[in-house]
Amino acid sequence: MSSVKILSKVFVKPKKPIGRRECQLVTFDLPYIAFYYNQKLLIYKGGDSDFEERVEKLKEGLGVVLEEFYQLAGKLGKDEEGVFRVEYDDDMDGVEVEVAAAEEIGIADLLVEEGTEMLKELVPYNGVLNFEGLHRPLLAVQLTKLRDGLAMGLAFNHAILDGSATWHFMNSWTEICTGAQTISAQPFLDRTKARNTRVKLDLSPPSDAPTHTNGDVTAPSPPLRVRVFKFSESAIDQIKSQTNSTQSDGSKPFSTFQSISTHVWRAVTRARELKPGDVTVFTVFADCRKRVDPPMPETYFGNLIQAIFTGTAAGLLAVHPPEFGAGIIQKAIEAHDAKAIDARNIEWEASPKIFQWKDAGVNCVAVGSSPRFKVYSVDFGWGPPEIVRSGSNNRFDGMVYLYQGKSGGRSIDVEISLEANAMERLEKDKDFLTEA
Repeated sequence: MSSVKILSKVFVKPKKPIGRRECQLVTFDLPYIAFYYNQKLLIYKGGDSDFEERVEKLKEGLGVVLEEFYQLAGKLGKDEEGVFRVEYDDDMDGVEVEVAAAEEIGIADLLVEEGTEMLKELVPYNGVLNFEGLHRPLLAVQLTKLRDGLAMGLAFNHAILDGSATWHFMNSWTEICTGAQTISAQPFLDRTKARNTRVKLDLSPPSDAPTHTNGDVTAPSPPLRVRVFKFSESAIDQIKSQTNSTQSDGSKPFSTFQSISTHVWRAVTRARELKPGDVTVFTVFADCRKRVDPPMPETYFGNLIQAIFTGTAAGLLAVHPPEFGAGIIQKAIEAHDAKAIDARNIEWEASPKIFQWKDAGVNCVAVGSSPRFKVYSVDFGWGPPEIVRSGSNNRFDGMVYLYQGKSGGRSIDVEISLEANAMERLEKDKDFLTEA
């Protein structure tokens, strides 16, 4: 039985008239059209006594910040040639904002909640695909009154923005709510500066139903578990030092990202008990803003990410020191320069392929989000969030989200979705946990 009661639903539009605006989706956006909405959840202390006041402040600030980020208040559409675009006009509904109550749930309950079931009710648009933005808002917000706090659940249409753009929007919203007259970093809205090829897509909704072979239904996927592993600043330094300990003179040091990624990749591969000859794939969704030619500004609003794939045999990953896996990751990331990005775009435009979660690779570890995102700076005037998490959408066996750690500094929270038996083994892996 649901413990969350929806109290009201309203729509928030830019406070000032914008007029009719259209913006073509480009090659960096379109592969994600059949992903699910990208969900985030932020939990704040307090608000139980002034909840309504906080809600009004958030809605007021949202109306102002949408004057700059008006695309989030629009809808998906298609032009006369069938090319997807973002459309906005002043007659559209705007951003959906639901107000809810779950006063039996406290922050402490959510801090110990390892999975997503309790959290799921606090985030809108579970199981909603991005191309449903043709008839749904591109941003939905759910503000839920807890026993001792406020939960802000958000669902962003991933066909129109990536993580960098998401947190740029969130931090701009906080600026308005904390007294700024204007935001400090205007979004760069012209996607065609990054890529101007027009790609027509013929989409039919993908089915998540079990497939049938010779009349038999395939076995359902094994249950997933989700855990957050917290790595302190000293733990991160230790992992990074260990990864770099056998580096030869003159070789490029491994970054924090490469070090923590190989630490997770090796541990998940052990937990899966793969055979030595089994291939395991590492995937990272890399920000291309500084990689494309010419480079795009950090404030580019849209998707400017590409999936980078690499892999090796599980046995090789296991028997070699951490620098082996880190070297594979480093090489793949460094090879993904402007030339490689352009080649990927040309290949995709010639034969468009809509990504789904199963495309991440066999026995994969796929890393999204980034500890560089200042998620604990999202302070609307009543303090930073206690918890920042992803929702239940776009989760699969091996999906990893990296977040800035709540303790600050170089600490990192690692949110891992894993098949239940493998997660049980990961939780007992001392090589993985000793630094955690």
